[in-house]
Amino acid sequence: MTLSEIASIIGCGTEDGGIEITSMNTLQNARKGEISFLSDGKYEKELADTKASAVILPASKASLLPEGVIALPSDEPYMAVAKLSKYFAKPIQSSDEAPLIGEGTTLYPTAHIENGARIGKNCTIMSGVYVGAEAVIGDDVTLYPNVCVYRDCIIGNGVIIHAGTVVGSDGFGYAHTKTGEHVKLYQNGNVVIEDDVEIGANCTIDCAVFGSTLIKKGSKIDNLVQIGHNCVIGEYSILVSQVGLAGSTTLGRNVVMGGQSATAGHLSIAPFTTLAARAGVTKNVAKGGVYSGFPLMEHKLWLKLQAKLAKMIES
Repeated sequence: MTLSEIASIIGCGTEDGGIEITSMNTLQNARKGEISFLSDGKYEKELADTKASAVILPASKASLLPEGVIALPSDEPYMAVAKLSKYFAKPIQSSDEAPLIGEGTTLYPTAHIENGARIGKNCTIMSGVYVGAEAVIGDDVTLYPNVCVYRDCIIGNGVIIHAGTVVGSDGFGYAHTKTGEHVKLYQNGNVVIEDDVEIGANCTIDCAVFGSTLIKKGSKIDNLVQIGHNCVIGEYSILVSQVGLAGSTTLGRNVVMGGQSATAGHLSIAPFTTLAARAGVTKNVAKGGVYSGFPLMEHKLWLKLQAKLAKMIES
């Protein structure tokens, strides 16, 4: 789309409307030919270094952009991005090329593989599995019945995904009007699952808004786990049943999350951290250790607190 077309969609003016924009991206990752946005002040420091061709942002922040980056001023940048995102959403089917299936791979009769998908060697793709357009699946992968892999997702070698799990569904993203309507922010990224990951039954792993939701090698995920858009799961992490990660949560390597523990969004958890069952994380965990409770605290402190509460009740 040209910049003038974009400006018309989001309702703002621009003097350099002939520039072609090919996609949307974050301030940090955007390159020439891409458009980005600023809707949260904590990302303001990234304006000075962005390589985007244009940025949607409040007019008061336009002076912070590098030379050559075009400002598209908006009173509601997030709403503008939501309206624009559907124009860059990819079609469900986008290829005329037949899927490529590697030697030794077994496809059950009711599995459906879209055009443009690629599946490696010695895989087992069971009944009811759906693999979307341009998805890539490595060697020695097992997809149990009714696994759904959305378009563009990438699965490494030796991965096991159990029945009913969905990889690459839309993240939960909406802009809200002043009168309470919800405008969908289309999720145009993907999910990348590295080698030797095992994922249990009926999990949901959302694709990224831009870029990738990433599950790194060797991680093990139990049944009924929800992983939000743009999360990063560190190497060899373990997520027990009913864990919930809000969008843009980053786990270091070897993080263990007990059953029903959860995080708020845009947080980071230090490597070699253990979160006990039902722990609630509302701020960054900068140091590895064992933590419990809500609000989160060191496990030893939580145990002392429970003991004191018990004594108060007894007395």
